[in-house]
Amino acid sequence: MPSIYLDYNATTPVREAVVERMTACLAGAPGNPSSRHRYGRDAENLRETARSRVAGAAGCRPAEVVFTSGGTEADNLALRGLGSSAGPRPAHFVTAVTEHEAILQTLDALEEEGCRVTRVRVDDGGRMDPGDVAAAIGEDTVLVTIMAANNETGVLAPLAEIGRICRERGVPFHTDAVQFFGKMPFRFDELPIDLASVSSHKIGGPKGIGALLVRKGLLIRAQQTGGGQERGIRPGTENLPGIVGFGMASELAVAALSDEGARLSELRDRLEEGIRELFPGARINGEGVPRLPNTANVSFPGLDGESLLIALDLEGVAVSTGAACAAGASEPSHVLVAMGRSRAEAAGSLRFSLGSGSTRSEVEEVLKILPKVASRL
Repeated sequence: MPSIYLDYNATTPVREAVVERMTACLAGAPGNPSSRHRYGRDAENLRETARSRVAGAAGCRPAEVVFTSGGTEADNLALRGLGSSAGPRPAHFVTAVTEHEAILQTLDALEEEGCRVTRVRVDDGGRMDPGDVAAAIGEDTVLVTIMAANNETGVLAPLAEIGRICRERGVPFHTDAVQFFGKMPFRFDELPIDLASVSSHKIGGPKGIGALLVRKGLLIRAQQTGGGQERGIRPGTENLPGIVGFGMASELAVAALSDEGARLSELRDRLEEGIRELFPGARINGEGVPRLPNTANVSFPGLDGESLLIALDLEGVAVSTGAACAAGASEPSHVLVAMGRSRAEAAGSLRFSLGSGSTRSEVEEVLKILPKVASRL
């Protein structure tokens, strides 16, 4: 039975060089980075070297990197940190209906606490109109948050255009760049963005570590207390081995960016071409608009995505029906429904996401397996 992993948007295998760097840290760095003795200084040096690596990969200053436990915490810190800095009046947020649950559920909770949220719609390609974002901004808007690349479809947002609108209105702009960072060129210093969430385990690093990039001069309030770590924005003893691994993974991902992007785009296109030949009624969600090079979201006519996923898994092929964070949900993908897909189309969709270990032979094998399992269903 083949063993084919096509769920890189959910998580990625940890790179061998990252494991080696983390193992060395675990074995040889006993100090707390906040301690002032030699062991603490050694640990601090490891942390700051990794911070510089993440900053170099993201195109920002090292001081703008605030380490968190991952993308979800970074999103929460951005939204709540800006909302709690708004003063006595209720804060207003602008977002899109297709955001990750880490954004949508946090904003739902903030609404229950008295904040106001405007959710901008998207077209059938998954793209929003920057004009709709501009129209939604009001005098009480404290933050616009739009994800850089959709985790289910790979559709890219017009970050520069939305960012320019926010700058003109004097409103901070946050992007969830978890799926974008390390897969596409990203320069925090060149984009009109004030906050960006990034994560380690999407780019060959360990789980449980990420960062919020915070533009110098932006006031963001800590959401927990207990220490002065990470400039007081995110207190608590740092996950040093995770930080070291994240730094290494960031550097490796960006170094391979140009070659890997072209390679994955070619593999994705071949996969989509083959699926169209096998399933003439299949629909590529997000086709025709800028997308991540590694992501293919396909609606299969007359099939149930969950059943198809299980059948493929039994054949040794790992894919997903959408976001891993929403796995087990009975409702069809909110992203596809927002794009105008029927509930049946959304429920009959699979996400194929490729990565560093994906090969042409794996894609061809999947194209052989798909019609076999579909016929059984």
